[in-house]
Amino acid sequence: MSDKKQEKIKVSRAKMPEQDPDVRRRNFKEVPEGLTPEMAVAEAKRCLQCKNPKCMEGCPVSVKIPEFISLIAQEDFMGAAKKLWERNALPAVCGRVCPQEEQCEGQCIVGKKDKPVAIGYLERFAADYARKNGSGEVPPVEEKTGKKIAVIGSGPSGLTVAGDLLLKGHDVTIFEAFHKPGGVLVYGIPEFRLPKEIVASEVATLEKMGAKIECNSVVGASVTIDELFAEGYDAAYIGVGAGLPRFMNLEGENLIGIYSANEYLTRTNLMKGYLFPQYDTPIARGKNVVVLGAGNVAMDSARTAMRLGAESVKVVYRRSREEMPARAEELHHAQEEHIEFVLLTNPTRFFGDANGRLIGMECLKMELGEPDDSGRRRPVPVKGSEFRIDCDLVVVSVGSNANPLLTNSTPGLKLNRWGNIVADPANGKTSKRGVWAGGDIVTGAATVILAMGAGRAAADSIHDYLSRGW
Repeated sequence: MSDKKQEKIKVSRAKMPEQDPDVRRRNFKEVPEGLTPEMAVAEAKRCLQCKNPKCMEGCPVSVKIPEFISLIAQEDFMGAAKKLWERNALPAVCGRVCPQEEQCEGQCIVGKKDKPVAIGYLERFAADYARKNGSGEVPPVEEKTGKKIAVIGSGPSGLTVAGDLLLKGHDVTIFEAFHKPGGVLVYGIPEFRLPKEIVASEVATLEKMGAKIECNSVVGASVTIDELFAEGYDAAYIGVGAGLPRFMNLEGENLIGIYSANEYLTRTNLMKGYLFPQYDTPIARGKNVVVLGAGNVAMDSARTAMRLGAESVKVVYRRSREEMPARAEELHHAQEEHIEFVLLTNPTRFFGDANGRLIGMECLKMELGEPDDSGRRRPVPVKGSEFRIDCDLVVVSVGSNANPLLTNSTPGLKLNRWGNIVADPANGKTSKRGVWAGGDIVTGAATVILAMGAGRAAADSIHDYLSRGW
């Protein structure tokens, strides 16, 4: 390695400015505050500009990472944003919520000797700069083809499909069941992690490119996919996510004060329950809150409960810290905000008062045995280790299932045993002619960027179909 490259590796990675934990735990403002231009340029100069960039191999949408970072290093911030837009319709979103440590940054060569280049921070910086300082221009679209595509669901995979097909000159209509577009980006991810204005800005760009968005449209109920074809649509993409809550079927689970994470976060995020009575969406505010599960959604739920005024928030998880599936950054932020982790613990039943309200739950201590199918060590109950946790609010965050509303109304659509749509992983094609699917409705709950990668592959396949046939 050259002396110049060795010097770059010695430069310390940028540290993202953040709200103080004791302040932010009681407000819904964004936690990370973004890099300054000077910090971004210094961080961009840490990039080695590898001839064979492994970072791009780690990116599901193949962002031209060295190229956009080079433009930041040259202080061409708008140019960096435009380079991002070539492969990513949602860079401001991805810069905030993607698990970069497992993907692009996990492949970074600088990371072999020191901390990797902060690719996520730089992506966020360029996208934010363009939003605040840009002229509002949008990527140029090709000549109109006259073809119409229905995109069902406006989450990350649906928005990616829409953006890619608009660029190729097709007409795109996005059907969204809720009253605002964005899918899980607005109903699932809290304001302090992904502000709604960021998602709204990304969606507005698609509208400027020609996307039509029909909210309050529940495909499968108000209209079927076959009816959309009859109305003149040439293809359909299903990106409705996996929004059916999953519970644990424990005694007392129907007590007042037990929420699914899906409902809890939707009421707070999209329906602004945290602003009641300004917004007429009441939400229970527990003093002693327990969240069951340890993924990113569980961390979002726990941190939301703290911001809603809880005195105590516990995350109960049946494995150890090493097996917690949430991002390291989310675990770190949660602990900074005084969230308590109760590990190697599993709930067994809930207790209620005479009015049917939750007052506590019984738990059982666990120990780790041999690895299971997920590769994590299987938790085994410790006999006679029952104990009680007093609580007045529980949020169940143990995963989600596919909502059958759309799939049940679509004949010819093959499903797997969990109710997810069976689609070709290479291109998103389903068993039904003219219909593609991707994201959580195919894979089960996963990440934003993986859903976007599925959308990108499907968009290419849809374009090929509209040009050449099935």
